[in-house]
Amino acid sequence: MEQKQFAPYIAVGIGVLSVSTSAIFVRLADAPSSIIANYRLLLAVLIMLPLVLLKYRKELTQISKKDWLFSTASGIFLSLHFIFWFESLNHTSVASSVVLVTTQPIWAFIGSYFFFKERFTSGAVISLIIALTGSVIISWGDFQISGMALFGNFLALMGAITITGYFLFGQNVRQRLSLVTYTFVVYGISSITLIMYNIILNEPFFGYSSDTWLYFVALAVIPTFFGHSLFNWAIKWVSASTITMGILLEPVGASILAYYILDELVTVPQFLGGTIVIFGLALFIFSTSKKKKVKVISEEHK
Repeated sequence: MEQKQFAPYIAVGIGVLSVSTSAIFVRLADAPSSIIANYRLLLAVLIMLPLVLLKYRKELTQISKKDWLFSTASGIFLSLHFIFWFESLNHTSVASSVVLVTTQPIWAFIGSYFFFKERFTSGAVISLIIALTGSVIISWGDFQISGMALFGNFLALMGAITITGYFLFGQNVRQRLSLVTYTFVVYGISSITLIMYNIILNEPFFGYSSDTWLYFVALAVIPTFFGHSLFNWAIKWVSASTITMGILLEPVGASILAYYILDELVTVPQFLGGTIVIFGLALFIFSTSKKKKVKVISEEHK
C-alpha cells in the first residue's frame, strides 16, 4: 500500500527530470529553432498515430466545427510558443530562458482575468509582483553581459505568453475530448503550422547529422511521454497544485544539466532572480489554489 501511494511522487520526480531535458536537447541539436520545433511535434504525432487509430478514431471523427476552430487556434499558439522559446535558447542562457518561460501560470491567470473575468486575490497580486521583480533582475543581469541575452529573455517571455494562448483556447475543448485525442489534434495542427512556416523561411527539412536526429526524437519522446504523460498519470493520486509545484523545479533541473552538459555557469543575478521568480510562482500557486483547483497544462510546452 505504501509503495502504491509513493509511486505517483516518484512519477512526478521522473517527470520533472524529463521536462528539464528539453532546453538541453534544443541547444545540442544543430538545426534552426523552427525545424527543431517542427520535428519535436511531428515525431510525437507519428508516435501517437497508431494508438489514436486503434482506440480514438471514432472520437476523432466526432469533433465539432467549433472544437476544430478552437483546436486550430490552440495549435497555432503552441507552434508560436516553440518558435519563441527554442529561439530564445540561441541568445540567452538555459537558466534564464527556462525560468522566464516557467512564468506561464501568471500569464494564464492574467489572461483568465481579461477573458473570463476571474478576480485577483491579494496573494496573487503580491506573488505576481514578486515574480516579475525576479524577471527584471534576471534581465538586468543578462543585459550587463550582452544585449542579445536580453533579446533572448524577451523571446522566452513571449514563449510563456503564447503557451498561455494555447491554454486559453484549449481548456474549453479539453473538457469534451480525451487527453490523447486533444493532444494528437493540437500537435498535428502545430506541425502543419510549422511546416508552412519553415517552407516560407526556406529552412531545410533534411541534411542534419545523426546526432541531431537523435535529439529530435529525444525531444519528442522524453519531455512528452516521460514528462507530462507521467504528470497526467500522477494527477489521479496527487493534487494538481502538487504537480504544478513540482514543475517549478524544472529551471533547477535544467540549470544543473546545463552546467554538466553544456558547461554553462549560473550568474549571481540569474540565481537571485530565478530564486525570486520561483518563490513568487510558488506563492501564486498557493494563493490561487485556495480559490480554485490549479489547472495543469497537459500538453507539453516543455
